[in-house]
Amino acid sequence: QVQLVESGGGMVQAGGSLRLSCAASGLTFGSYGMGWFRQAPGKEREFVAAISRSGVSTFYADSVKGRFTISRDNPKNTVYLQMNSLKPEDTAVYFCAAVQRRTASINRNEYNYWGQGTQVTVSS
Repeated sequence: QVQLVESGGGMVQAGGSLRLSCAASGLTFGSYGMGWFRQAPGKEREFVAAISRSGVSTFYADSVKGRFTISRDNPKNTVYLQMNSLKPEDTAVYFCAAVQRRTASINRNEYNYWGQGTQVTVSS
């Protein structure tokens, strides 16, 4: 059974930082591209960042480029999202997801597995 478990969310002031982690089990982690998505109340789930199986290629939404960094540790079956210079508009539930392809994807419909999400709240 595949499980993706996010952690590291919380409440932070604008300008602060958080690091999200997503621990995967039940799948061959190195065979999956990984992505982070977020969903704010009343809005659709949107792409944040993605990383290829090897970790060589990364992709970011324009809204987070230069502030967020995605990385992965394949021996630990974990993907991370370092979030710096947080803004109130970053407030959302953040989800990690796995897609069985060499490269990553910005399209949420292509992802095979999803975590339950972790809340990030940024106060002004």
